[in-house]
Amino acid sequence: MATTIGEATSRVRNILKAVKEDPFLTDRLLYSLIIKYGKLLIKREEKQGGLKTNNALVETIPCIELIDVDKVDACCIGVRNGCTFKRSKDKLPKIMEGSNGPLIRSVTTLDQSLRLEETYPSAYANLTQSTNFKYLKAKYFWFMDGYLFIPDVEWEAVRMEAIFDEDIKPYICSEDARDCVLEQERDLAIPDHLFAEIEQMVLKEILTTGQIPSDGADDSQNVMR
Repeated sequence: MATTIGEATSRVRNILKAVKEDPFLTDRLLYSLIIKYGKLLIKREEKQGGLKTNNALVETIPCIELIDVDKVDACCIGVRNGCTFKRSKDKLPKIMEGSNGPLIRSVTTLDQSLRLEETYPSAYANLTQSTNFKYLKAKYFWFMDGYLFIPDVEWEAVRMEAIFDEDIKPYICSEDARDCVLEQERDLAIPDHLFAEIEQMVLKEILTTGQIPSDGADDSQNVMR
């Protein structure tokens, strides 16, 4: 079972209470430190392999609506004439970054019968110049500036699995459901076995710096909502 943001900040706060009491240790500050060191350790884990297979971290957006865009929008000016491009209609939630880019496990057709290959605009442009390109059956995608781009398809939507750094519920729930989700109840995309190390790193930073900055003059803005 995944750890929520509220559970993670409470765990760190309980450890800190034993050594330091400080009014500036807001949930927002603790969360920012957890994420800071969590991302650092996740990159280390990702290099060792297997992170994308962790079902507790990977979440699914079952239907991402696509719209038509031109090759300039897709940053693929060098593509051969006649190629069409699709882009996700809306900007997607932020995806956790690994050592080789965003941690995307898969982009597929809605029925999962076809899995797309991840690439980059320049690499795809070069691929279209090859003599064998017209014989290739594979379909490709790239993730850029928060959007998903897919060339040479006529699909209306796709399915994505990834390790997201933001709440994806607005993309899979109704408008009414969005208001029911508290930030503290959102799952944290960090493996549970890393928390002991994260807690020690957060504790070390707080004790080393000695001064805990607030987010502003009005500290009420630091309350997580």
